[in-house]
Amino acid sequence: MAPRPLKKTETIEIRLPHDTKTAFMARCRAEGRTASDVLRRFIDAELAARPRRFDGRLLLAAVLAALALGGVAAPSLAESVTPTRTAFDRLDRDHDGRLSFEEFRAR
Repeated sequence: MAPRPLKKTETIEIRLPHDTKTAFMARCRAEGRTASDVLRRFIDAELAARPRRFDGRLLLAAVLAALALGGVAAPSLAESVTPTRTAFDRLDRDHDGRLSFEEFRAR
């Protein structure tokens, strides 16, 4: 005697946009399958698939790209935030070598 298939008693609720659900249901009908059958097969295939291994090469490539970008961008960023003597002189209106709050606020 063949073993009986497992009884289907559990449910999963998912939220979808109405258009997505409508298109999915229409495709299932066109293929002569139920939505439950399609989703069950999908879940079974996911469970049977080999676990995905972490690929360190992708992380290494991302780190190297970030370092390269940082190496190119850092000097120009440093120039844009490093105050220059001319910028200070523009703020130091009375040219006493000190910035008062009033001079800073007047910028």
